[in-house]
Amino acid sequence: MKKTNVARILDGLNIQYELKEYEVDLEDLSAPNVAKKVGMPLERVFKTLVARGDKNGVLMACIPGGAELNLKALAAASNNKKAEMVHLKEVQGLTGYIRGGVSPLGAKKAYPVYLDQSMDNFETIAVSAGVRGCQIIIAPDDLKKAVNGMMANLIR
Repeated sequence: MKKTNVARILDGLNIQYELKEYEVDLEDLSAPNVAKKVGMPLERVFKTLVARGDKNGVLMACIPGGAELNLKALAAASNNKKAEMVHLKEVQGLTGYIRGGVSPLGAKKAYPVYLDQSMDNFETIAVSAGVRGCQIIIAPDDLKKAVNGMMANLIR
């Protein structure tokens, strides 16, 4: 299994994780499909979304795969009056990642990362390893430490 930049970052921080590869279906990059392929419940597979606050600029939100981001809650957690999703065309330029492979770790720039507090309900969760077809299985506290993440209730 090839190490990703995300895995190398975690190695450098001496954080334990597991890489889990799966076959990519370009027709279905959805979190439910990824959860099925890695054999984890959907609520433990977190997707990373890229948003922009009106005051503080670009930020990332990690939420359960089956949930919808509450932009008002994200804005409040990030000290913005409002937040909106960045256009998909902007994601790669901002983060270096493509759709289906956005990770809260190792983006081009260290954006603030907001983690949905539901991840604290689990011993381990999955987030993208920075490429399509690979997830990082990690303890929520370790992810929080690695990304200097802030916990908040971010979902509807």
